[in-house]
Amino acid sequence: MGKSAFRSLLGSPQCVHLVLSVLLLISLCKQVSSQCKITKCNSDYIAATMKLQGTTKSTAKCNALRSFSQCTRKTARTCRGDLGYHSAVHGIEDLMIQNNCSKDGPTSQPRPRPPLPNQEAPGMPDVCNYEKTYRYKHGMPPNYLHCGVFGDPHVRTFSDDFHTCRVRGSWPLLDNKYLFVQTTNYPVMNGFNATVTGKLTIIFKNMKTYIDQKEYQPELDACIDQKVYQAEIDNVPAAFDDGSVNGGDRPGGGSLTIRELESGHHVEIQATYIGTTIAIRQLGLQLSFSIRTTEEVARSSTEEQDLQLCVGGCPSRQQISRTTYPSRPSSAVLDSARTMCKEKLPVEDAYFQSCVFDVIMSGDANFTTAAQWALADARAFHPDAEKLHIFSSTSDSSHVSATPVLFSTIFLILQIVT
Repeated sequence: MGKSAFRSLLGSPQCVHLVLSVLLLISLCKQVSSQCKITKCNSDYIAATMKLQGTTKSTAKCNALRSFSQCTRKTARTCRGDLGYHSAVHGIEDLMIQNNCSKDGPTSQPRPRPPLPNQEAPGMPDVCNYEKTYRYKHGMPPNYLHCGVFGDPHVRTFSDDFHTCRVRGSWPLLDNKYLFVQTTNYPVMNGFNATVTGKLTIIFKNMKTYIDQKEYQPELDACIDQKVYQAEIDNVPAAFDDGSVNGGDRPGGGSLTIRELESGHHVEIQATYIGTTIAIRQLGLQLSFSIRTTEEVARSSTEEQDLQLCVGGCPSRQQISRTTYPSRPSSAVLDSARTMCKEKLPVEDAYFQSCVFDVIMSGDANFTTAAQWALADARAFHPDAEKLHIFSSTSDSSHVSATPVLFSTIFLILQIVT
């Protein structure tokens, strides 16, 4: 076969479609943690050129190639290192040359989005709105649960247990079919056992959404593209890692949104497709996390996903007593901490105890605000107002050293004096 014939074969629609189809299959089969959307670019080009014929075939093909090129440019930042992306970019350049296509000119009309599943069943609510679908099927709202993490860190579980933990490093708060939430904790200061959350990672998985196992409809597409959100100290973005503020281009993409309530300090993520709301705050040099989610989502983990602080709380060896100090602080320091906390937390519940503990252990008055807002989030998210305050006793185990308490005592005394 001569070179010209070989190049002609490579440029044929059958060959191009075959190559792109293979790349599409590779992209679908491998699990990619990034938000690269080259698969959509490939499939749109194949759909636009599959049945071209007649005198306008050449013009339509150039339009499709320009659309293909635009699509790859839009996803360039998130597709670095993706083999399918780089193959598509080089393939477009060759095809533009072979078909004498100019880089500037009209593009193909985008494919119309498929109708939402509920449009095929009159009266059926949007399947990407969990609460409305649940009400439609069961005649009642779903059960909601709340979990909150703040301060040293203190964890309020879905079962309303309240733990104070040392948990240095990375720990999963949630790990189930729909959500993965991980907290990374750092010591308040060198030599301190007390830790604070310095980083949060949240993955919204693009699992198919359904209310009951027996009602699962495999033909329904997932509501969202998989999205990753990360926050760190002094970097609480109002966007997902790929720069977007919603769930992507799928018909249900609007069922996942993020909005900024206080610039650089407070964002709220609404995931209506799973009936979930998440609040992330930065208060001083720490992050806090609060979630309101449905019971089905909260309990959707497998046996292998057994370590989740929001579900089971902190392991016993990681728990710290909030009321027993290895080196008893002076009356002046204790009274000062209680006074600061009492101003923002009138009820002496677990949140108040946590506030006093954090202020004494760290010497940082910002912990009063962390406890205050954690209680405010619980008030907004917890489904049962009568269970808002927790008065249960804490673990008797104490794993903190005397040095931090002595240091923070001196720090607070200096604050009082000055």
